[in-house]
Amino acid sequence: MKKYMAFFRLRFLMGLQYRAAALAGIVTQFFWGAMNILMYHAFYESDPSAFPMTMEATATYIWLQQALLMLFAAWMIEHEIFDDILSGNVAYTLCRPVSVYDMWFFRSMANRLSRAVLRCAPILLTAVFLPKGYGMSLPASWLHFALFLLTGVLGFLVTVAFFMLVYALTFYTISPNGLRILISSVVEFFAGAVIPLPFFPDRVREVFELLPFAAMQNVPLRVYSASMSGGEMTRAIALQVFWLITLVFAGKLLIGMALRRMSVQGG
Repeated sequence: MKKYMAFFRLRFLMGLQYRAAALAGIVTQFFWGAMNILMYHAFYESDPSAFPMTMEATATYIWLQQALLMLFAAWMIEHEIFDDILSGNVAYTLCRPVSVYDMWFFRSMANRLSRAVLRCAPILLTAVFLPKGYGMSLPASWLHFALFLLTGVLGFLVTVAFFMLVYALTFYTISPNGLRILISSVVEFFAGAVIPLPFFPDRVREVFELLPFAAMQNVPLRVYSASMSGGEMTRAIALQVFWLITLVFAGKLLIGMALRRMSVQGG
């Protein structure tokens, strides 16, 4: 484990160096979040009772989504891993006394976390001081905050584990471009990144909540904004644990099968 933690620390510190990109991202995410909230306000003005979440909860959901974007973003994919697979440079990784899956897992965690650390604080601090209904509210209770932290960690790990499965599937494709575009679109929609899942019809939402995508950002953001009941939170946490174990197992299995069949040509 020490070697993976050392690699995690190295990649994390490397990610902290991209401050200019982080500043551009902060500005982009702040204005994108503001436009989304103004759009929802236009709908809420007609009949607030017709929506499953209050405007305050929706605004909180959106600001948290923007602040933690890099933890859960579907387009935040490791292009270097794709390049290593396509070029055959993965052979160098195989020469090291490490697990390819575990090394890539910690690498993805470090890259996502370092970018989120640079961006989240300015967005959250700004959103807290905005007017009610436009800004971010505090959690309903300390219990909601503790569960938010727990579900946030689980959602983050589920996200990384899912994209490890995508990297594993790349071994079986000629080009990862189509797979990457398809997966990014599917995850963004089903994880509640485009429209929060409570806004879907009940029957559709119940199906969506069983999928691994709902175990990503959907759960922690709804826990924080208190748009889940106690029973719903327990069920959601259980599904997060289930999908984390399932995706890690499937990813390790696929990568192991791919590496046993892999042949690298050249000198």
